[in-house]
Amino acid sequence: MSKPSVEFIEVEGVNLRVATQHGRDGLPLLMFNGIGANLELCFPFMEAMPDKEIVIFDVPGVGKSEMSWKPRRFSGLARLANKLLDRLGYQQVDVIGVSWGGALAQQFARQYPKRCRRLVLAATSPGAVMVPGRPSALSKMLTPRRYLQPNYMQKAAADIYGGEARRNPKLMSAHTARIIPPQFMGYVYQLLAGMGWTSIHWLHRIRQPTLIMAGSDDPLVPPVNARIISLLIPNNRLHIVAGGGHLFMLHSIDKVVPEIQAFLKTEAPLAA
Repeated sequence: MSKPSVEFIEVEGVNLRVATQHGRDGLPLLMFNGIGANLELCFPFMEAMPDKEIVIFDVPGVGKSEMSWKPRRFSGLARLANKLLDRLGYQQVDVIGVSWGGALAQQFARQYPKRCRRLVLAATSPGAVMVPGRPSALSKMLTPRRYLQPNYMQKAAADIYGGEARRNPKLMSAHTARIIPPQFMGYVYQLLAGMGWTSIHWLHRIRQPTLIMAGSDDPLVPPVNARIISLLIPNNRLHIVAGGGHLFMLHSIDKVVPEIQAFLKTEAPLAA
């Protein structure tokens, strides 16, 4: 199995590091990663869908993408992704967003509705009005320390991510081995992108068929947030991963990939 090809593409004066997994199964899938997370962390998920064309990029200041001189709100990051798709020659894509990237995916779907055919939201929330996670988990997210110190990640993973990381701490060894620490200001800019942002007042305008996924044991983003999103988006399907933590997209691949593949391929309307 070949690994995704990685290249640098300049968009809005910033050299973005972009990974593309080539495939012929339906529309390309654009991925938005979690806060501070480099694209390699999603490779196991991508490899589980070998026939799918998947594109993911490191946002400015994260992974190996160039640091931007200015911070961007989610609207600016959505515009950056849209221009990247122009450069890659994709007319329409399906979109998946994980955690922080799930908020960006919501923004992208609203901002560019004709470009986004279907939407997958995983371990995410409607933003500032979310039902908050456990204070012990949220406090550890304020700095990129878990990305900078592998030993700290190993110790704190159960509290931060719950689920699979709590039951099997060895899972985090492979995870930390793929980490490229973000630049400090890159991480700060990601925090600023979502400060005060919420989709709660316009989720009812999302017309794309949407698959909403959440882990039942997620300390950071309790699954009640997925239920709130499900109540507001008109055309959606809600799937709770039993025993899943915040990283269920990586640690419960056997449960989530068939669900996502079926959702992207079905032509039947979803339950309202």
